[in-house]
Amino acid sequence: MRLVSKSKRSLLVICSIAIALVLLVQCVDKQEAPKNEIKNMRGEVFAGSVACAQCHKAIYDSHMLTAHYNTSAPASGQSIKGNFNDGINRFVFSPDMNVTMEKRDTDYYQVQYTNGMEMRRQKFDIAIGSGTKGQSYAYWNGNKLSQMPLFYYAAKNEWANSPGFPGQVIYSRPITSRCMECHSTFARVVSEVFVEPEEFDHNQMILGVDCEKCHGAGEKHVEYQLQNPDVKTAKYIVNPASLSRTQNLNLCALCHGGRMIKTVPSFSFEVGDTLANYFIKDTAAKDTANIDVHGNQFGLLAASKCFKMSGMTCTTCHNTHLNQRGMEEMFSQKCMSCHNEQHNNFCKLASQIGTTITKNCIDCHMPVQSSKAIVFLEQGATKPATASMRSHYIRIYPEEAKKYLVLLKRQDK
Repeated sequence: MRLVSKSKRSLLVICSIAIALVLLVQCVDKQEAPKNEIKNMRGEVFAGSVACAQCHKAIYDSHMLTAHYNTSAPASGQSIKGNFNDGINRFVFSPDMNVTMEKRDTDYYQVQYTNGMEMRRQKFDIAIGSGTKGQSYAYWNGNKLSQMPLFYYAAKNEWANSPGFPGQVIYSRPITSRCMECHSTFARVVSEVFVEPEEFDHNQMILGVDCEKCHGAGEKHVEYQLQNPDVKTAKYIVNPASLSRTQNLNLCALCHGGRMIKTVPSFSFEVGDTLANYFIKDTAAKDTANIDVHGNQFGLLAASKCFKMSGMTCTTCHNTHLNQRGMEEMFSQKCMSCHNEQHNNFCKLASQIGTTITKNCIDCHMPVQSSKAIVFLEQGATKPATASMRSHYIRIYPEEAKKYLVLLKRQDK
């Protein structure tokens, strides 16, 4: 028998171990990486809106341009709308104190200075709001989310003191799950129910209002339809167009129904549910004088004669898959599909307004008004300002009609 030397035996052992490690690594590589599944409150798995694009690419591409889809996003140079250039990146609270927007390495910060010394630096983590009207910002404080002291005011393309605490530098204002319920598709609360400030799971959050906010968690639907491409009837998904009028309105009112007190944890409501089973509605909303133009578009619409005398819903005028902002003529045509000479309910000022009436009913009957809820401080101002938004209380506004007629006369000269 031929004996193997000790050194050769050691070499064989080392080689065997190396081969075993290589095989083990190959086996691990072949396995799928653990999937970070995000489930809604009922245990249904979200597919992610990118998965929807496999079959609905045109809708996905257009929806990405909407304010809904862009109502929240991870903070980045692309998502943050405010300017970081020298000279326009600062808000001065007093001669000796300011907050300056700064980019350091790859991150963005709001930096508080007192007498030229850095007192606090806070990183942008989440941008909240599409930037059409404005944009607020949140930062992670452990597992809690808090609002930053400055926000982007789109009307003047400048930084302003965040709504709710004008004239003050505050970092402790909590962002709750109810805030996120309207500004995201889903956010998992990991702290005790109904106790604020709440804590969130960083990895269980779907920012932006995407496809699954209005259609329901879609992993089961995606799997089924990809495995059965010949089946044209959608399964395991909700089409809001098939809902009753009340269900359809409840879905929109979840975020556009004003102040409501939740009776169950946030994100429990799902498309098709009855809102009253999840919230106590604001009783002040019964009087239109108490309904603010921000946040309760449904309350204003529901008080309108047009709404009461028809079967209209929010989607009668709005296509949530498209960015329709600024399309006054398109919305006016919606009005005139009901209000016309044939129905004997056409505008009484039509003869004075002329052909331009076909392009803009909106400014007279749904005017832009100041919000009492969104109050903030502009750069250099001593008195708070308010944001302006279009009212959804459709009615005759005599003063607005006068303004519009004056404007038309000026344009004719």
